[in-house]
Parts: sequence; structure tokens; C-alpha cells
Amino acid sequence: MDFNIDDDLKLIVKTIKDFVDNEVDLQGQAIDEEDKIPEEIIETAKEMGLFGLSIPEEYGGTGLDMLGKCLIFEQLGRTANGFTTFIGAHNGIGTVGIVELGNDQQKKKYLPDLAAGNRFGAFALTEPGAGSDASNLKTVAVRKGDKYIINGTKHFITNATEASVFTVMAVTDKSKGGKGITSFIVEKDFPGFSIGTVERKMGLRGSHTAEVIFEDCEVPAENVLGQEGQGYVNALKILANGRAGLAARNLGSMQKLLELSVQYAQQRVQFNKPISSFQAVQHMLADMETDIQATRAFTYRVAWMVDQGMKVIKDASAVKYFASEAYCRVADKALQIFAGMGYMKDFPIERYYRDARITRIYEGTSEIQKNIVAAQLLKEYELV
Repeated sequence: MDFNIDDDLKLIVKTIKDFVDNEVDLQGQAIDEEDKIPEEIIETAKEMGLFGLSIPEEYGGTGLDMLGKCLIFEQLGRTANGFTTFIGAHNGIGTVGIVELGNDQQKKKYLPDLAAGNRFGAFALTEPGAGSDASNLKTVAVRKGDKYIINGTKHFITNATEASVFTVMAVTDKSKGGKGITSFIVEKDFPGFSIGTVERKMGLRGSHTAEVIFEDCEVPAENVLGQEGQGYVNALKILANGRAGLAARNLGSMQKLLELSVQYAQQRVQFNKPISSFQAVQHMLADMETDIQATRAFTYRVAWMVDQGMKVIKDASAVKYFASEAYCRVADKALQIFAGMGYMKDFPIERYYRDARITRIYEGTSEIQKNIVAAQLLKEYELV
């Protein structure tokens, strides 16, 4: 494995870190309180190419490999997780399907605007009865001439209120179960498409989550993404591809929490000395650093494997599971070090603590990741 990065990428990473630390993070509390990302932040992100991280250069993107994207996602994780999720979901599940599975016509039509941030992407899989059981979809697509007519409801869809291009999974053949699901590219302006309830969430404020409703929604047949009946497989590929990126975003948040905790521990005085002199606090800091180092090595390794074209189903699930659990551990220790002040909304620790919790749920729960890891292990060690 080689984690060396060239000077150009180092400069990009530094530039994004400066943007995150000196511009976005100064508005972190406001983003959380107002549940809105300032337009000037979004415009700067467009200028920096942050909406084209997963898109090839020929379509206006940056053409970065997975390790490069993870280095950038790590820096984005250092600030308000609502902003991080907005950017991350667009670059991950919102666009990867079109990049990996789209035909030339689809790529030319959608990717340049997605790369420029003129349009935002979203991924519509989850339904009220199909969360962890992603094959149990009720949304149906029926072919009628040169169109498919889609009916159903998706929920918990990240970026739903901002997105104009959706990767949608719908059943085209009920008799085939998971093999009867097809992927579609659906635009928000298609007849029969609408946004339903916008959820009020515990965290990730600034990133909006909502229902997506299809009522005789008309989708051109040329907007089938990949092969008909391959939607469930496509969904699993899209989700797996983004797991190293999600781990990297968690890593950035963990690093920020450690930095804040070290600074506070050195400044906070109790019993006439800084609390950093107490072994109990030192041990918490050591645990945080250990989780961070392990997450960084694991994340970079999986990203490297993706770039080598290696099979990463097991490893991608394992790193998503480990990083999300580690993020929650680090956030908990940070709040403990800050004590009562950490519980107050005037400090960012409280925000990170709320934001961390969803990472063990979205894009595949910790339990589902463990199921995937175990299933792959059993295949590897199956007796012949």
C-alpha cells in the first residue's frame, strides 16, 4: 500500500482545510441553529470544485481517485456535519450511480451540471417498509410505451429538498423479488414527482431530509440506469462505494473533537491545575487518539483497495461500522472532558455529539454492516 500523495493534491487538501476552518466552521453554530447553509458557502464550494469530486474530468469534475476523495472528505468532516453531509451525499450516493452505471448519453446530460453544482444529486432507496431490508420495496415502475410510470413513496432522502436529479430504485417485476428492482434517473420536474414531509432531525441541521412522492410519475425509458432488474445490485454497489468516504468524514470530525478537547483540557483549571494533568483526562485523550489513528489507517487502506480495483464489500462495511462507532466514542469522551460546558449549545461539542449518532444508522446501520462482514467471512472460509 502506498499512501503518498503528490504536491498538487497536498495543496488542494490544504486549501480545503483552510476554507473549512476559516469560513465554514465560523458559521457552524449558525448553520445548526438556522438549519440552513449560507448561500455564499455553497457558492465558494462550487468554485472550489467540491461538487465534482466523484465525477471524471471529461465531464467537468476533478477526477480524483478514492484516496484523494477521502483526504478531502476528512477535511470537510472538521466542520458542521450538515454541510459535510450535503456535500458528501451529493458526491457519494447522489452521483456515483450515474458515473459508474450511466451510459454515454446519460453522463453527458447530467454529469457536467452535477460537477459544477448547478444541479444537486440525491439517492432514493429507503421507504417506510424498506430500510435495512432494502429489497422490500413497494415503489413500482410500469413500462408504458416509451415511459415508465412510477408510484410510491420514499422517505429519509438526504438532499431531497435541494436536489434536482435523483437515483431512484423501483420494482419493475414483483415476481423476481430483489432481482425485479430497477434503477432510474428521475428529475424533480418530471410530471408526478413531488416532495412530501421535510423531517425535523436531532442533528445534521443544514442538511435536509424529506419524503419523495411519486404519483404516476412519468420517467423516459432512456432514464433506466444500468440494466432493468439490476437495481438492487446497483444500490448495494452505490452504497458500498461511498462507505470509505463516509468513514473519512467521520475521521475529520473525530480529529476536530480531539483538537478542541486537548485545547480545553489545557485551559480548564480545577484543583489549582489544568485538567490535562489528571490521568483520567489523559486516558480519555489517549483513547480518542487511538480511535483516530486506527480509523485513519483503516479508511486509507480501504480507499487504496478501491483504487486498485479490489473487491471491498467486506472491508467497506467494516470501515463504515468501525468509523461510525469510533466517532460516537470520541464524541462521548469529548463531551465528558468539556463536562457541563460540553452539554451547552454555546460550544460545538453538543452539536458534534448529536451529529455523530446518525452515522451508526444511515447508509446502512452498524448491525447491517456486521451482517455483511460476517456473510463475506463465511464465504471466504466456506469448506469446499
